[in-house]
Amino acid sequence: MAHGHELTIDLPTREALSVGLSSPQTPSSGGVSRTLAPLTSKATSVLSSSYSDTDFRDALALFDERHIQNDAETRRRIRLDLQKEVVDSNGEIVGEFGRVAEQLKRIRVTLQKLNVYYENVKHDIAKAHQDTAPAMAEAQSLLSQQKEVTTKQDLLSAVRSHFTMTEDELAALTLTAEPVDEMFFDALAKAKKISQDCEVLLGFENQTLGLDLMEKTSKNIHYGFQKLYKWVQREFKTLNLENPQMNASMRRALRVLAERPSLFQNCLDFFAEARERILSDSFHAALTGATPDGVEDPTLKPIDLTAHDPLRYVGDMLAWVHSATVSEREALEILFVAEGEELAQGFRSGRSAEIWRLVSDEDEETDQDTDFNAIRALNELVDRNISGAARILRQRIEQVIQSNEEIIPAYKLANLVNFYLVTFQKVLGSKAKLLELVGSLEVEALRQFRSLVRDHIAALQAEFQQTPSDLGPPVFLQDALKQLDAIMRTYDSSLATSTDRESEFESVLSEAFEPFMSGCENMAKSMQHPRGLIFLINCRLAGANALEPFEFTQTRLGQLRDKIAEEAEILSKEQHAFFCEQSGLEPLLQSLDKTATKLQPDDLTTASQALDDFLPSALLDGMERLKHLQSSQLARGITEKAAARFCGDFERFEKAVEEADGESTDPELPNPLRAAFPRTTAEIRVLLS
Repeated sequence: MAHGHELTIDLPTREALSVGLSSPQTPSSGGVSRTLAPLTSKATSVLSSSYSDTDFRDALALFDERHIQNDAETRRRIRLDLQKEVVDSNGEIVGEFGRVAEQLKRIRVTLQKLNVYYENVKHDIAKAHQDTAPAMAEAQSLLSQQKEVTTKQDLLSAVRSHFTMTEDELAALTLTAEPVDEMFFDALAKAKKISQDCEVLLGFENQTLGLDLMEKTSKNIHYGFQKLYKWVQREFKTLNLENPQMNASMRRALRVLAERPSLFQNCLDFFAEARERILSDSFHAALTGATPDGVEDPTLKPIDLTAHDPLRYVGDMLAWVHSATVSEREALEILFVAEGEELAQGFRSGRSAEIWRLVSDEDEETDQDTDFNAIRALNELVDRNISGAARILRQRIEQVIQSNEEIIPAYKLANLVNFYLVTFQKVLGSKAKLLELVGSLEVEALRQFRSLVRDHIAALQAEFQQTPSDLGPPVFLQDALKQLDAIMRTYDSSLATSTDRESEFESVLSEAFEPFMSGCENMAKSMQHPRGLIFLINCRLAGANALEPFEFTQTRLGQLRDKIAEEAEILSKEQHAFFCEQSGLEPLLQSLDKTATKLQPDDLTTASQALDDFLPSALLDGMERLKHLQSSQLARGITEKAAARFCGDFERFEKAVEEADGESTDPELPNPLRAAFPRTTAEIRVLLS
């Protein structure tokens, strides 16, 4: 063993080992070969080991610590020791295996005994099973029967609890002595559920139970709805609509009663009749201060005594009806709008269950018409409740309309009624009978207005022949325009719903404006020119001034202005003719149109003298002819337009004079015509500007 913890083997020894281990063996040396096989394996393992292996190095270090010498004796002793240790270990293993074999023999004996015991028990069990089999079969049969009986008992109990009602529930549902409370509604809901579930029983072969239960339950439901129907009628008699917290039971009762549309409608009819009487009596008391029985109420101020003006009287009555309508609708909204969807569902289910609906062949559109609409039902009920007061209102307003003999109040009455017509439409919709009533009153008021206007026009026929000396609008036209102004202001402040207000107001203009203008036109026809035109223009200007402030009269205003422009053009032509005649140029201008006529110096001299006399006061004379025209601006415009035409004619005449002078052959007087007529167009324009 060398120092440095390494085992050294000299090279010859290593080679000898290699050669010895690898040399082939002859058959005669078979025993030696078998002996050397383990040694060869070990040596090969040692030679193939790496010296850097940790375990190998530890073994070498152990040998080094024991100071074992690397010689033949030591190696032989180590080999003998190792062989002895192996032999000892193998002996111990053989001994242990012997003890294991002894234990296995004991286990085999035990298992044999157990097999015998098992066979005995198995035989005993088979015999016992054979002896108890009849009893077990009988017990199994009894258990099955018990289970079937228990199931039937549970089913019967469930059927009785689900398809039958207790005595208390029947009493709460059918007896009128019992109140309509939560227990009633619960019992009715259970009865309806039983009736609905009986349809399941009708699906079995034996339908007797289902038919009996359905018949009995249907009777109970019928009695329940009859009880509810009578209770609702009693409650409607004492129902206080002024209470904002209306009875919740009443709302629930109506919601449930809607499932029977006929009973529901009868209750509404009964309620409407009661409310109609109440509101009629209240309106009568508001008008007279006393009830229909003659009992006076000192807290009321009678409308008949406080409203002396017809317009105020009608307004107070309409305001009372409107207030009552709004209050009635707000009170009933709790019953219909808040419960609208539930009422609609109940109404639809009730309609679909009625026999006449089941056999009806009507289309879906008719079905939709029968659906319950909460807003529509509310408006219809309010309309019916107020109908009694509405009839009284119609009688009173018709009396006021017929007794009125003044045009302006008549139209204001019609406009006031129209205002409330629009207001009622917003409250009750467009199909209420109250709207028809108020609409007929409006038609009656307008008819009275037109009648009064026609009577007024007929009374003024004599005045249509009297022409004012100043050619201004006659008195009847001024009065008519004042009335029209009041009418237009009233209409302008109204709530007219028409999208085309001009077309709507056209009928009023036809009645209250056109006849007077036609009278003025007839008067102008009998007058001389230009007085007739001046008079007619003055009348039209007055009408235009009256129509101008209002936007719904602009079309008629445009027509008036067009006619004024046409008549002003006629006046302008007459002014032009006046200028030509007074200036002395008319004969000369007419001669220009005749090609064979020649201008003569003498004629020009006479015309020049007449023109000089005319020009200084030409505009004043022209304005004097239009002095009765009430629009000085229009008179000035007409005169200036006529003067401009006259200047144009003069310019044309001047050119003719110059052309005639150009044909002169006299060398001493080259321009004889210009000498006789020296005025120029520029001078004329200056003098007439």
